[in-house]
Amino acid sequence: MKRIMLKLSGEALAGEKRTGFDEETVRKVALQVKELVDDGFEVGVVTGGGNFWRGRTSENIDRTKADQIGMLATVMNCIYVSEIFRSVGMKTAVLTPFECGSFTKLFSKDRANKYFSKGMVVFFAGGTGHPYFSTDTGVVLRAVEVEADVILLAKSIDGVYDADPAKDPNARKYDEVSIDEVIAKNLQVVDMTASILARDNHMPMWVFGLNEENSIVNTVKGDFHGTKVTA
Repeated sequence: MKRIMLKLSGEALAGEKRTGFDEETVRKVALQVKELVDDGFEVGVVTGGGNFWRGRTSENIDRTKADQIGMLATVMNCIYVSEIFRSVGMKTAVLTPFECGSFTKLFSKDRANKYFSKGMVVFFAGGTGHPYFSTDTGVVLRAVEVEADVILLAKSIDGVYDADPAKDPNARKYDEVSIDEVIAKNLQVVDMTASILARDNHMPMWVFGLNEENSIVNTVKGDFHGTKVTA
């Protein structure tokens, strides 16, 4: 395993505040990613936008506009997180599928590969650049495009369950589950579009709890306590 795509949910970035940023949480992520980069891993990052925007829950905003605001929320998240990464000694770049002036660079596979070859952490912001596609689809799409070996889904929950563990005390956690079963049972690891894209392109996803101590490093180096979604 050489190239990793890390998906950070917006809620996870907010920590216990559930909105905005929790800088200590982000710094802990940065230090873990730095350890991986120092060990020779290539790391791409996609962030959600839920710590800023949940526009799809509103009946008063057009869906296209709501999704555009959500894309911009992920750009803000990536710029912030990339700066925290820089503060602990990493080089970063933020790529978007649309122009953001001098804030970011336009995404291309060649540009991403150039940055990876220089030891930079590459942030993929702005989702797919189109409405009606989530950041779930965005992370799978970018992982497939840049030929990542695995997607790491760092969440506020520690794996994939057959029911919502917050509501069902008897919910069973999977150690490993196929993407076909995820789709058939609608287990909501990622949304359905992203699930099908991962299945069709044989992209594995590992789901784990971000808040567990050193969970990103442990996951990559074999001390894994989450769920492996096989494709």
